[in-house]
Amino acid sequence: MAVDVRTEIVIDAPLARVADYAAGPGNAPEWYVNIRSVRWETEPPVAVGSRVAFVARFLGRELAYTYEIVEHEPGSRLVMQTAQGPFPMRTTYTWEAVGPTRTRMTLRNSGSPSGFATVAAPMMAMEMRRANRKDLANLKTRLES
Repeated sequence: MAVDVRTEIVIDAPLARVADYAAGPGNAPEWYVNIRSVRWETEPPVAVGSRVAFVARFLGRELAYTYEIVEHEPGSRLVMQTAQGPFPMRTTYTWEAVGPTRTRMTLRNSGSPSGFATVAAPMMAMEMRRANRKDLANLKTRLES
């Protein structure tokens, strides 16, 4: 069973500010509820082929995983994916101006769990959706203050 969770929010901040901040891996622990730490495996800045290691806590477990940037259109779209572990994941950020000082950000997580993770996929999707809503609310609060 595939997992595909899409959430979005409108942030009262210009597109460039939202996209630059959200696309910066080093900022992730500040606005992602579950991310504990981030470490570059390649030299910054973000570009196709960049690799970033994350440590997160999800569903009571600590997870370590590495994302590779597979698409990057600054100010428009960022796609990163991992193929390791029992749950390969693809995360997509998109940004769209909805006025001169407002930005719609969409966060999408998709993947196809294997093994035991397949059984837990519906619960994982529900928890991802809840966490993503909190993450985007945190981002909104941070960028609007």
